[in-house]
Amino acid sequence: MINVLFVCSQNKLRSPTAEQVFADHPGIEVDSAGTNSNAENPLTNELVSWANIIFVMEKTHRSKLQRKYRAQLKDVRIICLDIPDDFEFMDGALVDLLRVKVTRFIPVA
Repeated sequence: MINVLFVCSQNKLRSPTAEQVFADHPGIEVDSAGTNSNAENPLTNELVSWANIIFVMEKTHRSKLQRKYRAQLKDVRIICLDIPDDFEFMDGALVDLLRVKVTRFIPVA
């Protein structure tokens, strides 16, 4: 089983959408979090340590992650999806974009 963490700023739109889209994908466990301290589900040492792959939505998320959690990231793959904060939760275009960008990095059923 591969543990996959999706990260955005507030954990309100992009990363929870990704978590829901891939929740039933075989071979992976998913969770999501936000880099901001007031995020719905803030990023923690435990979440970062749990993850095998972390998908960040923007380069700024990767920078914050690497700065704050350097010690927990030595065996973690971080992938920037370059998805701007232009979508609502479960927006069809966001779902399509996530499927295209994420599926090349996770096991195929």
